[in-house]
Amino acid sequence: MRAWAVEQPGSASASPAGSGPLQLVERDRPTPGPGEALVRVAVCGVCRTDLHLAEGDLPPRRRGVVPGHEVVGTVESLGEGASRLAPGERVGIAWLRHTCGVCGRCRRGAENLCAASLYTGWDVDGGFAEYALVPEAFAYRLPAGWADERCAPLLCAGIIGYRSLRRAALPPGGRLGIYGFGASAHLAAQVAMHQGATVHVLTRSEVARRHALDLGCASAGAADDVPPEPLDAAILFAPAGELVPVALAALDRGGTLAIAGIHLSDVPALSYQQHLFQERQVRSVTSNTRADGEEFLRLAESMDLQVTTTPYAFGDADRALADLSADRVEGAAVIRVDPELG
Repeated sequence: MRAWAVEQPGSASASPAGSGPLQLVERDRPTPGPGEALVRVAVCGVCRTDLHLAEGDLPPRRRGVVPGHEVVGTVESLGEGASRLAPGERVGIAWLRHTCGVCGRCRRGAENLCAASLYTGWDVDGGFAEYALVPEAFAYRLPAGWADERCAPLLCAGIIGYRSLRRAALPPGGRLGIYGFGASAHLAAQVAMHQGATVHVLTRSEVARRHALDLGCASAGAADDVPPEPLDAAILFAPAGELVPVALAALDRGGTLAIAGIHLSDVPALSYQQHLFQERQVRSVTSNTRADGEEFLRLAESMDLQVTTTPYAFGDADRALADLSADRVEGAAVIRVDPELG
């Protein structure tokens, strides 16, 4: 089968076409082990985590790993003991792919913090390939009638945005600031507005600002602008540590900043009086639980969530990463691995 692998991390944007960190390789089709499903990939979303992995901000767990953890496809075959899924069934594969199930964190519903957790496209090969494996207990059933390309960004951008919104502790009818406006942010903003929030977007991309206003956000300004009113909560989607004090300074008393990314550049010094006093707080976001995923997918279907995508052919996966790096993607980039399925 064909797959895109990270043989040597490097810049996704500074390299000539065909010489970036992704290399097109031939691999044997994987065989499902006990409890696993082999999935024929139709489409795979391109997450900023894939970019961090390819560029080395997030060091690959092994050489030659295949990125991609927003995978939509059909079950090709099942390993021994697998019975939850059926051949021909459409499923989604997301970032979290294994937890121990027995530690205290797993038992109390915090499996995203399991020390034995493993991740698709980081620890094991992901969906930038014609086939991918998934433990069937970690596969998702997707909204019926939704196109594959529409579903793919839900599996990380959507789920993580949803968890980030919950971590931000936005009060009912509150004022939410969103810093950075890409795949995850444009979905989280819609959920917040659906729940009654006023949303202000702050991002460096003029295209993204127009997109935010088209979706119904109350305002859209530059990343370092002061929002038009104090914020009850904020989510930082951009991997820019210099925006942490900017977002904290925009919070009203008792406000919470949730940092959504797996990678963040260094944070400048904070002033206790200016940034944290009056019970302002900062929270990180680490992966998600399967319960988060199931809850978000039900919500997305019930509210008919709008998903903006920019499609790429399978052979252009490296260009998708370069465009993501340069903020040339509107919404979510999605690779069409098998056009016959997707």
